[in-house]
Amino acid sequence: MKPLLGSVALLIAAPAAGQTLEAVSPDGANRIVVALDRQGTPNYLVQRRGEMVLAPSPIALDLDRDAIGFGMAITGSEATSADTRYKIVLGKADEGRDRYNQLTIHFQERGGAKRRMDLVLRAYDDGVAFRTVVPVQAATAAAIVRYERTGFYFPQPWKCWGFNVGHFGSSHEGEFDPVDTTRLRDHNLFDLPFACETGKAAFALAEADLIDFAGMYLTGRGDGGPGLQIKLSPSLDDSRLAVRTRVGSPIVTPWRVVMLADQLGKLHESTLLTNLSTPSRIEDTSWIKPGLTSWDWWNGPVIAKLPGQRTTTAVAKAFIDFAAENGFPYTMIDEGWYAGAGGGGVRRPGVDITRWADAINLQDVADYARSKKVRLWLWAHWQAIDEQMEDALALYEKLGIAGIKIDFMDRDDQWMVNWYQKLLGAAARHHLMVDLHGAFPPRGLTRTWPNFVTQEGVMGAEYNKWSRRATAGNNVMLAYTRGLLGPMDYTPGGFRNVAPANFQIRNDLPLVQTTRAHGLAMYVVYLSPLAAVADSPDTYAASPTGFDFINAVPASWDETRFLAGETGEYIVLARRKGKSWYLGAMNNEKARSVAVPLAFLGARGAEARIWTDGAAPDAVQVDSRRVASDTVLTLNLAATGGAAAILHER
Repeated sequence: MKPLLGSVALLIAAPAAGQTLEAVSPDGANRIVVALDRQGTPNYLVQRRGEMVLAPSPIALDLDRDAIGFGMAITGSEATSADTRYKIVLGKADEGRDRYNQLTIHFQERGGAKRRMDLVLRAYDDGVAFRTVVPVQAATAAAIVRYERTGFYFPQPWKCWGFNVGHFGSSHEGEFDPVDTTRLRDHNLFDLPFACETGKAAFALAEADLIDFAGMYLTGRGDGGPGLQIKLSPSLDDSRLAVRTRVGSPIVTPWRVVMLADQLGKLHESTLLTNLSTPSRIEDTSWIKPGLTSWDWWNGPVIAKLPGQRTTTAVAKAFIDFAAENGFPYTMIDEGWYAGAGGGGVRRPGVDITRWADAINLQDVADYARSKKVRLWLWAHWQAIDEQMEDALALYEKLGIAGIKIDFMDRDDQWMVNWYQKLLGAAARHHLMVDLHGAFPPRGLTRTWPNFVTQEGVMGAEYNKWSRRATAGNNVMLAYTRGLLGPMDYTPGGFRNVAPANFQIRNDLPLVQTTRAHGLAMYVVYLSPLAAVADSPDTYAASPTGFDFINAVPASWDETRFLAGETGEYIVLARRKGKSWYLGAMNNEKARSVAVPLAFLGARGAEARIWTDGAAPDAVQVDSRRVASDTVLTLNLAATGGAAAILHER
């Protein structure tokens, strides 16, 4: 990292009784304030531009015998500031700016064991964050964290959206629905993020730097008051236990994050979650490359010239040919390629991911891919990888495999959180990129392990194969919720577009209930450095309109801008790669006309090519024109529609 300011401010103080302490963002807009309540419990509140976003909320932990965070006194504090930049290997920008003011507050119990506890606050221009640290001390050696009593209390009912997943042990796939914040209950279990608008500001509750701890959920307050409190993912061995610590190590929670902006859509520009995460553990990242991939599973696979064939050598070569013809660097071979596969979410006894099934010769396929300058990704069940990790990854590296897609973890307890570290570290040693499905939502881990290029944890296009839930409205809402946290392997690219009234559920060659232009926009609005081109090569050949945009779109970016939108209604996002800007506009089920200012363009303007909704769901109108920084682009978005554009700056 390279310092920007070249200086760090440091202040040590012992505050007087009743004094409040605070950290304020460099631009002065965001403020996190801490004081002790009458029980001696640290309480924090959050303000943006003077408006209270979160009311005084407690911070405490339940350990193995009792709680820490009650009857405390403030014994001192240190204030620091930092302004550094770091490289983002793949993502929404080419670098992150880690600019914040920090305050560390020291607490000690007034009586009893006089245990110590620290609270670290950070204030950024795009949010605030805090974490609890219980230093190494005899009274907490090898303690167990049973629960976390930290709250996110609301000063009044806010307009919010959340995914009430309802139970632990899920694939984190569902709708983010409007939430009546007057009726939050402690039997609710919300996934991250929880997003709200206050009328003057917007915020999203999230988590960062989740390492050797249990994943965080949100539930209604036990006292029935407005707001939320943390519920940690429990151990599978004991539901009353969340985190085991080690003798000689402190207890350190992940960062509890409040992303802040004037609009939810502006949070797409934020790198807050990666800023707060542990720096890269991979020194040489030159082998980590973004790109589009052909993919066999979503469309069937169905290859017309190979009727009835599924995961075979011939089918794999057909998808490799399709990738090579279109300049895609990757082809993904999904479930069914290894010996004993075929169980989907169930690992069959005796599977062997170092041998391939009778119908496919992986060595032959890998050699063929190499001859076509295409690299392979391989799917595997996580338990199969866990049993043969080193042998399997060494073999894949020898075969020249680019990456692995690991599925069905469906857990975020401390054990699984640590398993992610184990897998990503092993994959890095063998120069393998990773796509995690059945995964918990992003926590900034792509900074720590840049080979972790994308992940699921989203109700994506696969739901078209068995439900009517992948609607245009859901797609737009994802952009204002799950999409704010990090890479999202929604798996776009379905080209059999129909109106919702004509949609039918089918597994092979599934339909998509949005317009073609809406689907094109996903390649910009949804961040995924490994972007699936999910349909059959035959489908694209028969209905190629708009495929030229997919051919041209990058998968990783230098800059991101939110241009226009209204939460759950529509969104317009712009991302830059080099001197070219790519626009994506996604609309819900209500047709509308949207004005998009192009003030981000340079003084010389740009040559624009624009794909917009046509007369039918699978039709696209294409227009070319010159635009300037004072141009206001009018996009007429059909119901379930969208638009995409490429602006080459001159």
